[in-house]
This record gives sequence, C-alpha cells and structure tokens, in this order.
Amino acid sequence: MWHNARLLNLIASTLYAVVALMALAAGLLWLAQRPVFAITHVEIAPMDGGALRHVNAPSVRGSALGKLSGNFFTLDLNAARQAFESVPWVRRASVRREWPNGLAVEVEEHEALGTWGSPESGRLLNTYGEVFVANTAEAEEDAQLLALDGPPDSEGDVIEKLEVMRQWFRPLKAEPLAVALSGRYAWRAKLSNGMVVELGREQNDEERAAMEQRVRRFVAAWPQVTEQWGKQIDYADLRYPNGFAIRAANARFLTDAQVAAAARAEKAEKAKAAAAASGTSNNNPTRLKSKNAEKTR
Repeated sequence: MWHNARLLNLIASTLYAVVALMALAAGLLWLAQRPVFAITHVEIAPMDGGALRHVNAPSVRGSALGKLSGNFFTLDLNAARQAFESVPWVRRASVRREWPNGLAVEVEEHEALGTWGSPESGRLLNTYGEVFVANTAEAEEDAQLLALDGPPDSEGDVIEKLEVMRQWFRPLKAEPLAVALSGRYAWRAKLSNGMVVELGREQNDEERAAMEQRVRRFVAAWPQVTEQWGKQIDYADLRYPNGFAIRAANARFLTDAQVAAAARAEKAEKAKAAAAASGTSNNNPTRLKSKNAEKTR
C-alpha cells in the first residue's frame, strides 16, 4: 500500500477534507453562539387578516420569550409555537425565523362566546367549543357573554344545543342567555325574556326527538299562555310528556306558614260566627227566670 502513490494521495485528500469540515463546523458553531443571533425581536401579526384586540407585542414578549431556548439557529420552532400559544387569548400561532435575531409570529385570537362553569374561575368558551383561561372583564368588552356549563368534555354538545335552542325559541322573540347541562344530561336554559326553561334529559335519539316535540308544543301554545297569564312568564317546565307547567311573574304564592295561618284565622272566624248564631237563637236566661218568678207568685 505504501508504494501506491495514487492511494496515498487519496487518503491524504480525504484527511484534509475531514479536517476542513471539522474546522468549518467548529467555526459555524462558534459563530452561531454569538450574541448577535440571540432572539431579541418578535414581530406579532394577526393570522388571516383582521385585527388583534387582546394580544399585543409587549404581553407576548413578557409571556413567551422567557420560555424560548436557543438562538436564531438552534431555536426549536415547534416549542416556540407552543410557548406563544400559552399566552392568554392566543388560540393558534405560527412561528418563522427572521434574519438575524428575530421571529415573525402570526396569531389567531380566541373569540369568547361565554363563561364556562363558575364565572369566578376565569374559564371561557370560544366559538370552537374550546375552553381557555383569560380575563373575563376583557371578554365582556367585545360582547355580552353567555353563561354556559356542563360536565367535562361536553363543551361541543353545549355549543351545538345552544344553536338548536336559538332556532327553537326564535318565534318567542327570545334567545338563550344561559345553557346548562347537568351530570344527568338534563338541559336547562334561561332566555332573554327572563324565562327559565327546564327541557329534560337527552341521552339518545329518542329522547332528543321527544324533547324537540315538547318544545314545539310549548311554542305553539305560547300565544294562549301569554293571553291568559301575560308575557311575564318566569319559569316553564317542559319535562311533562303531555303538557307543561308555567309560573307567571305576577302570580303570588303563599308559603306553608302563610297557608297554615290563613287556615287558623278562617277556623277562628267560623267558631266566632257559630257562637254568635247560638246566642241569637236562645232567649235571654235572666229574662226567662224573672217571668217564671212572676208566675210563682
């Protein structure tokens, strides 16, 4: 082998190339670690046009930059995307590098539809049926928030039923302001006219069809209901298979104690009337006695 000049030249050239590549890699590594390539600039823009109402560059920098690791060359773009999506009000983000030390970030904001669960929890539901945490007061600046609630993983069902209820109660010129699904899958709604509606359970297609039929019957009877009781109906129970129950806001109901007191008063009044009637039918005993005395004489 040592007498083969051609082979020796090939080996030497290969070694030179390896050394050159190692030197180049070391130089690039050294260059990549220079402070000039540290991420210091973040450009925020709305995704698919439009305007950002709740997301701004200072809040993004304060929330996301501390979670980024690496510089222009070493930054993991997928991890960076997740960091930006953890910022309040950011639903979705896309991230790309901008030479030599910046990032271009496009974000889509959550569009809040209503609160989810307790209003104090700070949990909101967006129009996609996704739960996110943000300042409720900020969301109320955009529009009136609905009050939505349900068991875990029922967000999509609640959104779907909300749209159905809007169609159901449109003839009443009312729309749902609150929709709740209980753990037993019973629906309850509060409408914009102030009425609370109990709709019953819905766990299969048969129960769903029965619920829709009960609602349609109630809506069809609404003109007669308001004619008799007025439009201030504050409660309607539609869980009955052959009818419904309502409570009018102007109707007055007595408590058990008030009913008992009224019964006692009525009983006392009857006793007093009976005693008075008894005294009228009998003659005065004193007068009777004096007449008998006269006869004796």
